[in-house]
Amino acid sequence: MIHEQVDSFIEYLTVERSSPETTLKAYESDLRKFAFWLEQESLEIDQVDGSTLLRFSSFCREKGMKFTSISRRLSAIRQFYRFLVEEERIHKDPTRDMVLPRRGTYLPEVLNQEEVERLLAAPDITTSLGIRDKAMLEVLYATGLRVSELVGLKVHNLNVHIGYLMCRGKGDKERLVPMGESAVHWVKEYMVLIRPSLAHARTDALFCTRRGSAMSRQNFWYAIKRYALSAGIVKTISPHVLRHSFATHLLTGGADLRSVQMMLGHADISTTQIYTHITSKRLKEIHEKYHPRG
Repeated sequence: MIHEQVDSFIEYLTVERSSPETTLKAYESDLRKFAFWLEQESLEIDQVDGSTLLRFSSFCREKGMKFTSISRRLSAIRQFYRFLVEEERIHKDPTRDMVLPRRGTYLPEVLNQEEVERLLAAPDITTSLGIRDKAMLEVLYATGLRVSELVGLKVHNLNVHIGYLMCRGKGDKERLVPMGESAVHWVKEYMVLIRPSLAHARTDALFCTRRGSAMSRQNFWYAIKRYALSAGIVKTISPHVLRHSFATHLLTGGADLRSVQMMLGHADISTTQIYTHITSKRLKEIHEKYHPRG
């Protein structure tokens, strides 16, 4: 069971986070070793607590591991359990009170507005799949949806007349998100001109592949990387980068944190607060660049 959960976590890092290959290999190696240790201890993934983690740390020290390597392994375990809690596969995070050496604040990659425009303009809208992809990119940036939420949209989730969509997010919780004029326009184009020729009669999925089935996370991940390459974007790109960009651009434009939290579907506002660090960092860069005494 735990190995299946590790597989899901690595897939999440690959598809939604576009984590580097070196990171993926390190996380998988560390988590596989943790999984084998749990099996030897006859423990299930939801039976782990603080004392279990201390015993695992001691086990690693007895094996002669360096302090930095143990810290890295515990960090991987912490990220793994955060993923499991967010996905509501377990109810309690045993790493919550675990103390690790302080590291620099992680700031997610974001695109500036010019890069977003280039990415949105990348699909070839003279083709049916290009119009579909254009609509998907516009919706993703306009709403800040997770890629799993985007590909999970059903036709009945949209109300293009008032410009809103109903999204079913983590924990099967629904939220109402505004789409904006550009996204509404391209979704209408797709639904009227393209979807009828793509979708199987039995599917209610909004975005479909050329075979008529619902678009998968992996297929869209490959597409967005291809469009980023053609748009000349050198940053590490993934569907989640557009979600980060959506939140950052809203806050930079003056949106309040609570509204952004609601649109992103964060259960805890502290999760949304990472974007205030990004905007603060950007303001500091602007000050240093343009102020005569910066």
